[in-house]
Amino acid sequence: MNRAPLVARKMLQYPFARAYSSVVLSSLGVAAAVASAATSTVDGPHTRPVVKTAIPGPRSKALLEEMGKSLSTSQVAFFTDYEQSCGNYMVDADGNVLLDLLTQIGSLPLGYNHPAVMAAVSSSSALTPLVTRPSLAMFPPSSWPELVQSTLLPLAPRGLSEVTLMMCGTCANENAFKAAFINYMDVKREKPLTPDSEEYSSTMLNQPPGSPKLSILSFMGGFHGRALGTLSCTHSKPIHKLDIPAFDWPVALFPRLQYPLDQFVRENEMEEKRCLAEVEEKMEKAAKAGEPVAAIIIEPIQAEGGDNHASPNFFKGVQSIAKKHGASFIVDEVQTGGGATGITWAHESWGLTEPPDVVTFAKKMIVAGYYTTLDKRPKEVSSHYINSVNRVSAMLWSLEIYFSIRATGSSTRGWETRYDW
Repeated sequence: MNRAPLVARKMLQYPFARAYSSVVLSSLGVAAAVASAATSTVDGPHTRPVVKTAIPGPRSKALLEEMGKSLSTSQVAFFTDYEQSCGNYMVDADGNVLLDLLTQIGSLPLGYNHPAVMAAVSSSSALTPLVTRPSLAMFPPSSWPELVQSTLLPLAPRGLSEVTLMMCGTCANENAFKAAFINYMDVKREKPLTPDSEEYSSTMLNQPPGSPKLSILSFMGGFHGRALGTLSCTHSKPIHKLDIPAFDWPVALFPRLQYPLDQFVRENEMEEKRCLAEVEEKMEKAAKAGEPVAAIIIEPIQAEGGDNHASPNFFKGVQSIAKKHGASFIVDEVQTGGGATGITWAHESWGLTEPPDVVTFAKKMIVAGYYTTLDKRPKEVSSHYINSVNRVSAMLWSLEIYFSIRATGSSTRGWETRYDW
């Protein structure tokens, strides 16, 4: 009996942590994502799944027992032989060859051990930042401006010209919140801050006006990360939040559409209007309570929360409400960004008349962070700091792979229809 589908389902049962991989493995994934647009077939030793043992097998169980002596093993599915893995086949510690449908939580677009990626991360331009761990915010390398200009900015969502780099999707969303809070207060502030301002002294005690009472509005079913701020906006599974203090921020219902869509047009329109009315109500209630909403965060598709979708009109409505109340409109494209929906950025299918204020990314983009308009750049020095350990720099250097593949004329599977290259 072919057990591959069963194995695939088993793999998907495990709530793996978001992309906190080691430096080396991260770098491998980085370069892969950059080349994800290119048509590339890798000849490898594996052509089909081969299941030799139960999963987890004897070797994985032994390693699990050993690991359990000093580390938590509650989320471990099995141990992997990454050196033997190739393309979209993962090999576990017992030699089972599995067709990988999870691809490191959607962060490995070219699969395992792609030769072009292996060559790229073996170059001095990738190894040097891995070894030297540059602090990019203070001591960027001389090639840094050109590197950012030639890699991330050509992929920027329409209308967004500013990029801030972070370590992972959670970091991207958490710092997008900070940017939204800072921008909200910059707009409200009537006079420039000075060292003797009350804001400076009060914020050291976590009190207003330096630490203002602001909030982020999110949606039921959303997943935005597991840091304290993002966890307060995560509403997909109770176990993610249990026993952890959270901000009492507003949460609205995300539409639950009925399918087939063409048979429930009126019902779905009413559902989306109901949810938009609730967003408006929550915004007004937060303002009256003295904790106004500084930003609304939303995913184009709720993936972790259950494959939930909405129409372009719903997202346009959310953006309109955010603008009406002076709040930033944050689109979390950690899951959908980088081509997962057939275009580079899912929100660009909504037909927005103006871009979102912030678009966060990670996963298939490999390097993480967020795009904004230039006016969202914080004015105060050190209010933001690039999460600039070696992973970020190594990943960006590896991004050059995509552009080298593009320059040689390899197919980009439709990306050229999005960008005028």
